[in-house]
Amino acid sequence: MRISEYVSYDAVGLAELVAKGEVTPAELEAAAREAVQAVNPRINAIVETWRADDEPDPGSTPLAGVPFLIKDLGVSMAGRRTELGSRLAAGNVAGADSALMRRFRRAGLVTFGRTATPEMAYSITTEPVLYGATRNPWDLARSAGGSSGGAGAAVAAGVVPIAHATDAAGSIRIPAAYNGLFGLKPTRGRVSVGPDVDEIFNGLAVHGSVSRTVRDSAALLDRIRGPEPGDPYFAQEPSRPYAEEVTRHPGSLRIGVLTHAWGGRRTTTAVADALSRTVRLLESLGHQVAEVKVDLGADWEEFVLANARLWTANLTASVDELAAAFDRPINSSTLEPPILASYHYGQQIGGAQFVTALAIRNRVARSLARYFDAHDMLLTPTLPELPVPLGTYAEGAEALDGLGWLRRLFDRSPFSAAFNVAGTPAMSVPLTADAGTGLPIGMQFAAGYGLEDRLFRLAGQLEQASPWSGRTPTVWAGNPTGH
Repeated sequence: MRISEYVSYDAVGLAELVAKGEVTPAELEAAAREAVQAVNPRINAIVETWRADDEPDPGSTPLAGVPFLIKDLGVSMAGRRTELGSRLAAGNVAGADSALMRRFRRAGLVTFGRTATPEMAYSITTEPVLYGATRNPWDLARSAGGSSGGAGAAVAAGVVPIAHATDAAGSIRIPAAYNGLFGLKPTRGRVSVGPDVDEIFNGLAVHGSVSRTVRDSAALLDRIRGPEPGDPYFAQEPSRPYAEEVTRHPGSLRIGVLTHAWGGRRTTTAVADALSRTVRLLESLGHQVAEVKVDLGADWEEFVLANARLWTANLTASVDELAAAFDRPINSSTLEPPILASYHYGQQIGGAQFVTALAIRNRVARSLARYFDAHDMLLTPTLPELPVPLGTYAEGAEALDGLGWLRRLFDRSPFSAAFNVAGTPAMSVPLTADAGTGLPIGMQFAAGYGLEDRLFRLAGQLEQASPWSGRTPTVWAGNPTGH
């Protein structure tokens, strides 16, 4: 299969070709490898590839035979490295498949590589010391987002139509917005994170994907959803497959709009204008849209502090475990300055402070649940600004402690983390671009707990109505020399 043909299909479309016998999984993998060679030297999104050993049965699932990439964190593939973007974990090889990896295999996906992540997924830009910065395919001087930045850049550039991603405070939605993709953070408990852990970051983190089409994300979530024995959370199973929801009419939805985020961060003019265009599009589709105020359940500084305590306490435990496993020191030779500072901050978190942080998590969840009792959805910008230049987050980072680093991240991405804390689903949808730069602007829609079906119905409608469809970035595997 020619690469120009390969990039013209989404994952479901490629699987249909395999099911008809028009192309083999091996031929698709070869095209994906060609795409890696064409674009990865410029975007640095993929840190390793290998010859896939999966032999999917054509037509066995809606994704059977599709080339796939996993993030360098959160999922274990037997015999393959999982390094968390960190020198501390460099060379770490998984001994067995995690539950999610087994589900990827059962979905018929052909996993042939891993994508870049910032160290420990502890940033919203992907610029680790271990493998270097991942660049945005729309503008190589800008960030591809994080922490699933490698996944976002690889999918946007046409290497694969869909890739694994994780999200603890926006790490699916931020790269989706930066790279002009669809990205949905599922409900807490929708996808198992077992068996080695029962929850990640006290339930803040979830697994999902980024994709170029809505139906691809829906098809994958259908294949990986559901609990494993011993999981602490359980989200009620949907009444029908998510792939069917994408083509169902969403009805007339009550959608509240939050233009400026909690904490006082002002949305830039370019993004506010894009939000206004989105509101007009929604109204033209028959939805009821109105500006709202949303009670977070905690003041902003209290919210950030609680997250910092949960994040750094969990980080500290992980770092200690890795250092012991590899007999490596915990210092600047193994950890980047923000991670090392966050590690030391986490060492100081007491048990009572940790429990108080969990209580704030509960307050936020209860407060947002009350909002969703009165509204079907909440619309916000995914981010208050356009993709930032590479190096933005590193400026003065050496002077920040663990709280200061998280405050910086949350200040630049103030809309996303609340839904991780509450455990509710949220998606970033590419609906428009900045008129001056051409950079994509994502819009975030959040719904009540367990209501991914509602999000997929709206996303499917917006995908059909939006002028975004068909746009490709400057670095695109179908045109590797650039536009």
